Amino acid sequence: MKITLPDGSEKSFDKQVTAGEVAADIGAGLAKAAIGAKVDGDLYDLNRPLPGDCNLAIITKPREDKKGKSKWRDGKPDVDALYLLRHSCAHVMAEAICKLWPDTQLAYGPPLDNGFYYDIALDTPISSDDFEKIEAEMKKIVEEDRKFTRYELAPGEGLPKLEQEANKYKIDNAQRAMEGGANTLSWYVTGEQGTGHQYFEDLCMGPHIPSTGTVGAFKVMSIASSHWHGDVTSDRFQRVYGTAFFTQTDLDEHLENLEQARQRDHRVIGPRLGLYTIDEQVGQGLVLWKPNGAIVRQELQNFIAEHLTRQGYKQVFTPHIGKLGLYKTSGHYPYYQDSQYPALVSREQVQSLADEGCTCAQLSSQMEAGEIDGYLLKPMNCPHHIRIFASDKHSYRDLPIRLAEFGTVYRWEQSGELGGMTRVRGFTQDDAHLFCTEDQLDAELGGCLELVKIVFNTLGMDDYRGRVGMRDPDGDTYVGEPAQWDKAEAECMKAAKSL
Repeated sequence: MKITLPDGSEKSFDKQVTAGEVAADIGAGLAKAAIGAKVDGDLYDLNRPLPGDCNLAIITKPREDKKGKSKWRDGKPDVDALYLLRHSCAHVMAEAICKLWPDTQLAYGPPLDNGFYYDIALDTPISSDDFEKIEAEMKKIVEEDRKFTRYELAPGEGLPKLEQEANKYKIDNAQRAMEGGANTLSWYVTGEQGTGHQYFEDLCMGPHIPSTGTVGAFKVMSIASSHWHGDVTSDRFQRVYGTAFFTQTDLDEHLENLEQARQRDHRVIGPRLGLYTIDEQVGQGLVLWKPNGAIVRQELQNFIAEHLTRQGYKQVFTPHIGKLGLYKTSGHYPYYQDSQYPALVSREQVQSLADEGCTCAQLSSQMEAGEIDGYLLKPMNCPHHIRIFASDKHSYRDLPIRLAEFGTVYRWEQSGELGGMTRVRGFTQDDAHLFCTEDQLDAELGGCLELVKIVFNTLGMDDYRGRVGMRDPDGDTYVGEPAQWDKAEAECMKAAKSL
């Protein structure tokens, strides 16, 4: 095997090795600090055999400074190291919950940017009063310093094992993994049978840190409700959130920052200043702007409208609903149906279909097939603006044409995802659509970015990043010639780099 390291150097082995063995071959210090690896861009456990010739980077835990704070190699937290830590801590929390409530069925437990969660099916409600005893069980597991060990089974062996355990959520996870191309199913075990320590395992893709003792500081943060696959009509879960850091000092600093942010939270300040309210009789996620808030909103719109006018945008107004056929043409319906409000059908049609014995499922199928038309609360302004453009004949001399609208749109966000004014079901966008020639694309992208930077600079928003979304070259949902896409994407990359 030939292993290429990040500095370009190579190491050769006459047998299959693990990332941990490579780290030990490099040096004892690296082996001691190692908690995982990146193999050709994919995260690996230290004890997982490497697939063959590959590029390998060893992931290490941070050192501690004199105050007990993590000291990272490049001065900023390693997202891969934190991913491994938090994914592993999610397993520790899951084990603790299963020990306290043996009837628990585990569903899914991913790491997050600032922690992790685990969705569980359990009839007994868990509350914040239970967090302390969950943490006490987690502490025992960490102190036992049990190894995380991965083993794999072929689907023919793995699925019967899951069926015997009778956890339908894990069976579903396994089937989805196989549909996604997985040739084997993997489990992670903490502890070893016959050693006197607790033995726990969970179906999981991994990877994980070497042992539970590598988990530093942790805290169970909150509890919420969720649904299987985010479908409100499916099984309801309790979602237990937690977080983990390599040191207690890091955790304490994080909790202090959260408390300060809580005091600055717009959900506290906004109502206190009389800016807005959200009323249950109106509906979750639907904001009512009060007089003070209306002043702020109007000033922001005036500020943006001034710069839109300066750049040659023409203001338009469009209705809040449109015919279903319009959104079928645009692709918004039914492809994004889960995040849209239900379609509106005339009373006469509904009554007629009901008289014929049509079920709700049959009605939905007929609407998707285009056999029944209706209306939809607009999820986006794009189709309306395109119809405005199409209403007149245009010469290339007319281009670019820039249409702008402070357009209100509606999205059916899940109730567990709603939050103040940051995740809502109805909101107004500073939205625009530009029609231009290919040669004008560079300048138009530059103008868009100029507007963004004016807004950010004026409002003092200096902590941001840009991301370019690229098409899937193997996808079949794109219109236009590949050469046009290549040129458009190249212009977007150029614009992003100009920042």
